[in-house]
Amino acid sequence: MKCHRCGGVMVSDFFQDLEDDTGHLCFYGMRCIPCGEVLDPVILANRQKRPHHQARNRKLMTSGR
Repeated sequence: MKCHRCGGVMVSDFFQDLEDDTGHLCFYGMRCIPCGEVLDPVILANRQKRPHHQARNRKLMTSGR
């Protein structure tokens, strides 16, 4: 899988979160080796609900702000 941010390689990773409000302390997700982008089912679901925010954030990242 390729990262949508930088085009780098995404790898499966195991994460621990002691402040998680969903009741889950550990989860699996994908992490980009070069830029550190993290994707998991919750992040993907939130991005599908609000695709206009993702496009705006990508524009800000490429403009250098």
